[in-house]
Amino acid sequence: MPKDKKMKGLSRIDSGSTHGWFVRGYKNGKTHSRLFSDKKHGGKEQAFEAATAYRDELFEKLQSIPQKPRARRLVYRDSRNTTGVLGVCRTAKKNPNGTVTECYSVSWRPEPGVQKCTSFSIRKYGEERAFDLAVAHRKKMMKQIHGPTIYRRLQEKMDNEVAS
Repeated sequence: MPKDKKMKGLSRIDSGSTHGWFVRGYKNGKTHSRLFSDKKHGGKEQAFEAATAYRDELFEKLQSIPQKPRARRLVYRDSRNTTGVLGVCRTAKKNPNGTVTECYSVSWRPEPGVQKCTSFSIRKYGEERAFDLAVAHRKKMMKQIHGPTIYRRLQEKMDNEVAS
């Protein structure tokens, strides 16, 4: 069921002694909210009208606030990783002709919302060489994305975690 656009940012609260309309808006990681009580506004309909008017003003105000660029999060470990190098995994690919090829797959995110990947064949390069090529490619891509000091920053992050 599609949401009604006139209800965007509005929620009804009828819980215990609280009855009213709750207005909520978000910008740059901050939540802006306010409750419009039925009792204070003379009833459910009047509270709804006041909440809707406030919501429209709030959304207009939030629209005028410039969007802050989102900071990229550096992930440096994952319990599901089995190769010891984040972004590199050993996998089997099924080719269009039906044959299965073992390889090391490498993935990276050059920008938010975009994921890239490539692979290195174990049959072509051998187990160790394919893994080494995958790791080298991952490091190259990470340096292009985050700059040449990426691995020093990751090491510092891990050292701080161990010291805590």
